Amino acid sequence: MKRTVFYDIHKALGARIVPFAGYEMPVEYSGVTLEHLAVRNSVGVFDVSHMGEFWVKGPKAFDLIQKVTSNDASKLFIGKTQYSCFPNGKGGIVDDLIVYKYANDKYLLVVNASNIDKDWAWINSQNTFGAELENASDKISQLAIQGPNAVKVLQKLTKVNLSAILTYTFVVEEFAGAKEVIISYTGYTGAGGFELYFYNNDGVNIWNKIFEAGEEFGIKPIGLAARDTLRLEMGYSLYGNDIDDTTSSIEAGLGWITKFSDGKDFIDREYLLNQKTKGVERKLVGFEMLEKAIPRNGYAIVNENGTEIGVVTSGTMSPCLKNGIGMGYVKSTYSLIDSEISINIRNKQIKAKVVKMPFYSK
Repeated sequence: MKRTVFYDIHKALGARIVPFAGYEMPVEYSGVTLEHLAVRNSVGVFDVSHMGEFWVKGPKAFDLIQKVTSNDASKLFIGKTQYSCFPNGKGGIVDDLIVYKYANDKYLLVVNASNIDKDWAWINSQNTFGAELENASDKISQLAIQGPNAVKVLQKLTKVNLSAILTYTFVVEEFAGAKEVIISYTGYTGAGGFELYFYNNDGVNIWNKIFEAGEEFGIKPIGLAARDTLRLEMGYSLYGNDIDDTTSSIEAGLGWITKFSDGKDFIDREYLLNQKTKGVERKLVGFEMLEKAIPRNGYAIVNENGTEIGVVTSGTMSPCLKNGIGMGYVKSTYSLIDSEISINIRNKQIKAKVVKMPFYSK
């Protein structure tokens, strides 16, 4: 098992450590609900150094990215990021990722920790252009500082005007004394905040300075469990649960990152265009429980007759809404907002209804 540069800090803080994506990672410190609400109401810090980072460089970098990603990289400018996915050539998704345009001939791809090896093999297998590829995953650490007070905390540590960094953009500047830190505004919590990418040897110093700067705001370390409840309240998909090699971006409600622009010939273009034009048999939906119950991954979704019409892919008790919420695939005829469905929980059919996501809004 690998460890991030923050492992000793996590242990000293009393974190519960679990195996995750080949790493020993903190799942919680003070409790999921406390950590969740700390991010929603003030500020929290996530160690996400297990994520993967690939550099794509050279005059053919853009051509490769246009081929392997579903979104339109021609819309990127230097300092702009883009949520996208890798179609797998069979109608499914290799992974979802964020593309950073670092320079005209240099891009950073940030991929899921559990898919680093798979993604690396995939992009290399598709690199018929001769683009220069580098897997920098083991050299780069990443912290996500999320919450309404994140700007106030981080502004103490950089001369960059953080309030001027727009959603899905980034800058490369000095931060907490470290050079060439990527300061990015993407986020996976819906609470606002930034992601910092830096070399491993700067990690402990950056962590310590962030927590010193955040002391007045009650800053807290946040584990993977609260990261999951936060993203689910926003209706953000998790690879391996809500999207995978068997789900298409159209089925998953990711048509907005699947672009059929003129001149963009990407993997699975015709298959996905056909789905968009003719429709799909199943769709990923969000639902709220109408009775007190917690839906879980793998639970069957049934109709009023008890006939199975789908499956839950993610579910939890929302710390903010204090209600069971979930996501799952259902037959398209049951995907309309306010459609009544039921979740089969321990052989009982518990009523729920399809709702528009995000579940939580400020």
